Amino acid sequence: MSIIDWFAKKQKAPSKAERLNIPGDLWIKCPSCSEVLFTKDLEVNYKVCNHCNFHFRLSPEERLLYLFDKNSFVESDSNLKPIDFLKFKDTQQYSSRIKNAQQKSKKHEAVTIGQASINNKMVNLAIMDFFFLGGSMGSVVGEKITKIIEAAVENQHPLIIFTMSGGARMQEGLLSLMQMAKTSSALALLSEKKVPYITVLCDPTTGGTSASFAMLGDIQIAEPGALISFAGPRVIEQTIRQKLPDGFQKSEFLLEHGMVDMVTSRPDLKEILFDLVTLLDPREEVKK
Repeated sequence: MSIIDWFAKKQKAPSKAERLNIPGDLWIKCPSCSEVLFTKDLEVNYKVCNHCNFHFRLSPEERLLYLFDKNSFVESDSNLKPIDFLKFKDTQQYSSRIKNAQQKSKKHEAVTIGQASINNKMVNLAIMDFFFLGGSMGSVVGEKITKIIEAAVENQHPLIIFTMSGGARMQEGLLSLMQMAKTSSALALLSEKKVPYITVLCDPTTGGTSASFAMLGDIQIAEPGALISFAGPRVIEQTIRQKLPDGFQKSEFLLEHGMVDMVTSRPDLKEILFDLVTLLDPREEVKK
């Protein structure tokens, strides 16, 4: 046996954690302050760092768990799936990207819609998922958003949309951009019926999503530190050849300049949402 073969077959010595059979998911480092956090403590704290208030990104299931009544969510139109109608290919086929995203997320698309209750108050709900192709808005995402808006027009319950998206899904070409007009037109009908519409802008909310339904809420709430923009900061700096202000396009900057109504930490969000849908719902009787 050669020395090369000997080194190739030599196994790496197990780490101390492996020798002690310590699970690898017990701890997580905060990407903002680099503090090492106990995973269970982080989950109890709504996945918010208790050192710097950094808000970790959530899946739709986690948002339902943290913010809505247990087992109250009833999903609708879960069978809608995207297709590669343009046979688009960049570094890989779009159909392969869809398949991989569906296998990893166990979902068909980048948004989940349905009805749920918040402190027994029924609402229509859409939650975008950044972990599915960056939460990009394709034709099926636009269709599902439109469907939940139409459901709100019909049942008159308030509508809450959690946005978390990199923008339009360019593998679907012009049809992805058409979803901006489609969802905005549906929201115009919702406004005519005076049904409350609340958006919760999560990190990130950018591109075609921010340029359409994300910024059309009657009340616009942002999570702390969320990037909310159309074009990204680097693109803007390269275009105007100027250095942007600190915190530019973060939720706190937008609040200061009147682009959002409030910045609310996740542990406080459930009660804020309940108060808003109760106060804004015209069907609520005023208690004397």
